[in-house]
Amino acid sequence: MKTFIKIAAALVVVGVFAGTLLYLYKKSQAKPVVYNTESAFETTIVRKTVATGSVVPRHEIDIKPKVSGIIEEVYVEPGDMVRKDQLIAKVRIIPDMINLNNAEARVKKAGIQLEEARRNYNRYKELYKKGVVPEAEYLTYEVAFRTAEQELEAAEDHLALIREGATRKAGNATNTLIRSTIDGMVLAVPVEKGRSVIESNTFNDGTTIATIADMNEMIFEGKVDESEVGKIREGMELILTIGAIENEKFTARLERISPKGVEENGAIQFEIRAAVEPRAGQFIRAGYSANADIVLEKKENVLAVNESLVKFEGDSAFVEVETTPQTFEKRLIKTGLSDGIVVEVREGLSKEDKIKAAAK
Repeated sequence: MKTFIKIAAALVVVGVFAGTLLYLYKKSQAKPVVYNTESAFETTIVRKTVATGSVVPRHEIDIKPKVSGIIEEVYVEPGDMVRKDQLIAKVRIIPDMINLNNAEARVKKAGIQLEEARRNYNRYKELYKKGVVPEAEYLTYEVAFRTAEQELEAAEDHLALIREGATRKAGNATNTLIRSTIDGMVLAVPVEKGRSVIESNTFNDGTTIATIADMNEMIFEGKVDESEVGKIREGMELILTIGAIENEKFTARLERISPKGVEENGAIQFEIRAAVEPRAGQFIRAGYSANADIVLEKKENVLAVNESLVKFEGDSAFVEVETTPQTFEKRLIKTGLSDGIVVEVREGLSKEDKIKAAAK
């Protein structure tokens, strides 16, 4: 009995030992690596650079007063459509007291001179009729009288201009009525009734009464880094993405590249401008921020592969093509245009070839 127990125990030990060895052996064996495969495909490849900026009207005008004073009435609001010469606001003139006093004194002086010239003219007119004085002397006093009349009229017009911003001769023309200079939409009215405004002159830009723009002609204004500006040229197509308008793309045509760069945050930026092609029924507000994809090169319906599948050695490019299941060989290819994700294959591959990809 004891002998049987010893033999059974020995067999158990041997079995455990053998099982352990078998387990360790299987565990030490590496599993075969199985690779996924991909094929070439036809697609459109676009190589582009990105410019950031905003969409603004091509023609945007600030309307400024020709006289200083106080806003008496405002006739428009932001969003209103206006025509050229349409009334926008009215200014009530607050005359300068020194100029007003000088103008009033000039009127009084001109009136006194006119009375003196009239008396002389009437006296010499009677003497001339009686043949007492020659015609030449009489005409001298007549000219003096007519000149005095004109001086008084000019002085009165000057006084009216200082007080009211218009003369009697001007009729409806007056500097106190502010009118639009173009057809368009009112973008902003930064003044209100009762506010003081300053006229536009040589030394002062003046107070803006309203900002008006033609919203039918919009442009993209953006900036391009100096590393990319050499790749673009006038006439290129831009694809605009406007943040405020989701799922919409707009086309623009590059029409200007600044000849001089500006330093911003340690990098040189060049301003660009592109004409936005209008789209029926789509309203673009002034000042929308936008990104512009500038198409540097584009190829349609070309054979391509994912660029991650292509390996490079020196000037050569190759992929690993499956010859038999899970057996691959290197094959040189000629590449073309790349957008950083896919690359054009000019020679060396067909749609039927299976290319080695990542392992499963």
